[in-house]
Amino acid sequence: MAQRAGLQEGDVILRANGAPVQRWNDVVEVVRAHPGQNVQLDIRRGEMSTSITVVPQPVADAGKEVGRIGAAPRLDRAAWEATLTEVSYGPSEALGHALRKTWETSVISLRMLGKMVVGEVSMKNLSGPITIADYAGQSAEMGVTAYLGFLALISISLGVLNLLPIPLLDGGHLLYYAAEMVKGSPVTEQAWEIGQKIGIALLGTLMFLAIYNDISRLISG
Repeated sequence: MAQRAGLQEGDVILRANGAPVQRWNDVVEVVRAHPGQNVQLDIRRGEMSTSITVVPQPVADAGKEVGRIGAAPRLDRAAWEATLTEVSYGPSEALGHALRKTWETSVISLRMLGKMVVGEVSMKNLSGPITIADYAGQSAEMGVTAYLGFLALISISLGVLNLLPIPLLDGGHLLYYAAEMVKGSPVTEQAWEIGQKIGIALLGTLMFLAIYNDISRLISG
């Protein structure tokens, strides 16, 4: 995200959303506080100064929604690796952590969709197959762990989308079943057809916006 927004290796961040940056944590605090929102970074690149705008990716962290841009300060690799700690869990404990992380990611996805609907978050945050393929390649370059994490995020996001009460999706079928249970009889053929048309329109609009955003990102670099 930071690279796509124009941030390059060796750039020195001077201000984040107008606040002076004295240490890296100053940048981290601003980014974490603005998930899915524009963050302006004033940077120095060689002898010139410029500004870029980056939109932090919303992620779940200890049950809270925070922003990340995929950037880090330049550190000595040996010193950085010396600070890392490897943690291992048993099967049952690992399952518990996995379920908790899946739930948190699902909740974040639903909140982001809700904020898009009410206009609190820009529809430009929607991504289509082009962006997904791009991020998949970037995560693969970072290693197997990052790549598997990215695949898990995509799988959870698609699962949440599939369970929305939109006709044509599994969530739409569950909606029909719930309606049948309430009224005691199957929904009418007319209601089914209307629902199918609404579902096609909603999914078509969603796909159009996602692909449009992908192409816009490619054009804008």
